[in-house]
Amino acid sequence: MSRIRHVRGSRLVMAGTAATTATLLVAALAPGATAADRPSPAAALDHAAAALSDHAAALDLTDAQDTEARDVIVDEDGTQHVRYDRSYRGLPVLGGDFVVHLAPDGGFRGADRATDAALSLPTVTPKLSGPKAADLAAHALRAANPGELLKKLTAKPELVVDALHGIPKLAWRTNAAALDSLGNPVARTVLTDAGTGARIDAWDTIESASGDGKSLYGGTVPLETTQSGPSYQLKDPTRGGTYTGDAENQTDLCFLTICLVRAPATLFTDADNHWGTGNADDRASAAVDAQYGTDATWDYYADVHGRSGIAGDGKGSYNRVHYGTRYNNAFWDDSCFCMTYGDGDGTTFGPLVSLDVAAHEMSHGVTSKTAALTYSGESGGLNEATSDIFGTLVEWHAGNSADPGDYLIGENVVRDGFGREALRFMDRPSRDGSSADCWSTSVGDMDVHYSSGVANHFAYLLAEGSGARTVGGVAYDSPTCDGSTVSGIGRDKLGDIWYRALTVYMTSSTDYAGARAATLSAAGDLYGADSAEYAAVGAAWSAVSVA
Repeated sequence: MSRIRHVRGSRLVMAGTAATTATLLVAALAPGATAADRPSPAAALDHAAAALSDHAAALDLTDAQDTEARDVIVDEDGTQHVRYDRSYRGLPVLGGDFVVHLAPDGGFRGADRATDAALSLPTVTPKLSGPKAADLAAHALRAANPGELLKKLTAKPELVVDALHGIPKLAWRTNAAALDSLGNPVARTVLTDAGTGARIDAWDTIESASGDGKSLYGGTVPLETTQSGPSYQLKDPTRGGTYTGDAENQTDLCFLTICLVRAPATLFTDADNHWGTGNADDRASAAVDAQYGTDATWDYYADVHGRSGIAGDGKGSYNRVHYGTRYNNAFWDDSCFCMTYGDGDGTTFGPLVSLDVAAHEMSHGVTSKTAALTYSGESGGLNEATSDIFGTLVEWHAGNSADPGDYLIGENVVRDGFGREALRFMDRPSRDGSSADCWSTSVGDMDVHYSSGVANHFAYLLAEGSGARTVGGVAYDSPTCDGSTVSGIGRDKLGDIWYRALTVYMTSSTDYAGARAATLSAAGDLYGADSAEYAAVGAAWSAVSVA
């Protein structure tokens, strides 16, 4: 069954307020202004609340709807961006999210919305029963895992309003979860029309990714630890208390967001603060990689984007290594705010704790706290690409000579049985045999790990440019889809543009055309609409057939 493509997000700008923000982040504060003059997040929330009241009609807000702020960003010049989720008659609205943009004085400048469709349903009473929706989702999970005898399968439906797929309608969002034959978790979210029983969409919900330690992939790396009596804990007090524990080859038993049993995260300890041997038979070695990956990802977001931790609140996450039995995956889980790593089967994958995999998975957490890109269709491809882009940038930022930066994803974890040298290739994504180099109308129907290729290709072109070249000792060849020649602007500018687009302009329903608009807005904010960087963003998108 083909997926219905997402509604493209809209840009609302009130008349007379479309002032240019060409030097938003690169100019000094205006004469006479100081950092103390910038509105606080609390003030931004007050300004946004007033804007919602004053512009409710333009934003299609009615008495039947409630809004809840999810995130606040205040720029250097005091410009404010407040992100909201919506509910309708008490029901969550998928695609109801929007970002309100405010001038430094709190004046309303406009909004980016996941959908511009008006929310007005004749009833919130479903014709399709919840148990029937649960049965359909359970069947979908079995169909997505052919040949597997799934155990402890559960499916719990939640009534929602779906505004992501055309005209808003009442729907059941059902999260189905089970254990496979090895005891590892599988999960799928199924969106079902509550009136007709037709499947609207479905997607996987396990997002597939001072001492020192000898890691599996990164050589000997520095570690900040916590002394506890005569021993040390693999817990970093300088990065929000992030820590790494042993899952002891157990798995979670979760029903939707409620976990009856969680695999443990038994904190690693060490007598001399020198961790691991660099060999997989020492269980601490994979823990070293995981903790190092957390550290490097934290440092990238803090050093480059001023973000403190995954959620931006200064709080650390935690890692579990040695999860399940021969588990060929790693995943970020919002419900535990944790990273989980399998050991791989030894034939296709080794332990999935490499730096770019760790940074990829934790960047899913950043996405969930910002744009919350839906994990299906073109939005899902952008979600995956965001993690590939930032996973790559973290690897470059870390500057580890034992694991130097490159535009290959997961090159360290693949084994001979996988059949190629990396999971994905950003210079020419089709090198993996499945990913898309160029946008087409069929991209939204692809698996999100393959539709991500369009944005990965864009990112490589924007950073490095088109054609054959060697970067960091690795040979790449990146042809364009339209035969054009693209000049790169560097990795740092790519990261700045993508981060601002993600955190300020993208919404849950952003598709590729929306991503082009969001990154152009971000480039205009950072460098100016007449800048070479702005032109390069447009050229790179055109080069992958996104107009």
